[in-house]
Amino acid sequence: MTPEHKELFADEPVEHIQRDGVDYALLGTAHVSRTSAEAVQRLLESGHYDAVAIELCASRYQSLTERDAWRDMNLFSIIREGKAGMMMASLALSAYQKRIAEQFGIEPGAEMKAAIEAARKAGLPVQLIDREIGITLRRASRRMSLWKRWLMINGLIVSMFTRQEIPEEDIERLKQGDLLTETFSEFSDTSPELYESLIAERDEYMAARLRQENADHAGRKVLAVLGAGHLAGTANALDAKTDPADTVERLNAMPPPSKFLKALPWFILVAVLTGFGIGFYRSPELGWALVATWVVINGTLSALGALIARGHPLTVLSALVAAPLTSLNPTIGAGMVTGAVEATLRKPKMSDFEALRDDVVRLSGWWKNRVSRVLLVFFLSNLGSAAGTWIAGFRMVQQLM
Repeated sequence: MTPEHKELFADEPVEHIQRDGVDYALLGTAHVSRTSAEAVQRLLESGHYDAVAIELCASRYQSLTERDAWRDMNLFSIIREGKAGMMMASLALSAYQKRIAEQFGIEPGAEMKAAIEAARKAGLPVQLIDREIGITLRRASRRMSLWKRWLMINGLIVSMFTRQEIPEEDIERLKQGDLLTETFSEFSDTSPELYESLIAERDEYMAARLRQENADHAGRKVLAVLGAGHLAGTANALDAKTDPADTVERLNAMPPPSKFLKALPWFILVAVLTGFGIGFYRSPELGWALVATWVVINGTLSALGALIARGHPLTVLSALVAAPLTSLNPTIGAGMVTGAVEATLRKPKMSDFEALRDDVVRLSGWWKNRVSRVLLVFFLSNLGSAAGTWIAGFRMVQQLM
């Protein structure tokens, strides 16, 4: 690398790796940094590179480059396929990043946009090397216990409430990698599974995708734009003696669900029906009292969740009716019913889809936007039903003793 080329990087964190005859420059960026975006544009305009790789998956690329991408969202399919929770998590994470970006007047992912635009202008291929965010979140969730999932959900909820401002110099310091890595290391104290899925696996995945995209292109010079926290890990993974196709296939696969979590809904079904049976065996009065306990507590708490989400009155009523039944059906949750009812009664308008990403940045926007309110109805009525299942169960045990 010539001295002039070195000057183009200035103080930006970078790793230079050569693999299979391809020269990779891994540039570490902060996703809400002005200087990161400027550095990307400066490097690509130098004419030194033949291709640019970016830390985006296809869905995030579409979201970043197509403002109207939300218009094609099918809420009913998302709810029916059990993807509503993952969508809420994705929105909460992007909203948190966008709030930080708003402090400094820069669009989140600006360095990625700069890379895309500069590459298009120069006629360079753009390589999407990150794993789909839905797969990443599902793999993380699948590996975690109920308690750790709860901690992760709480973290996302806190990120929605927090309004703490972060000094710009701290954002710039994140580009050195240490602070960003340390931030994610805090997750590993309580959930190494989360750290593994969000950071370590994606390092391996992106290195494998880089090798796939640039196979049979010896002599090519590639600028890879990555978050600083992935810089060292991706560089190490590029040096590893692994087969990239096998790595991509392995890291895209879903780990098997926990046997305990898989069996839990069936255990609850058997336990509740057994309780009803014992109650009716002792006396019809006790049996009906147990049924009333189950219906009232489960239905009421689920309806309360829908009410807090400001669901339509008929949505609240559907939670009251559906929750006692769906809690005994391992294949469906109360939120699937209430979310579908809310989406039908208050069908989101095109303007709701267009404003979704901006609305969820503010807590009040989750209730204002009809799309995010459907997701809130789904989540809170499910949460109420889950709480009702355990509270009603314990109350039934007391009645039987």
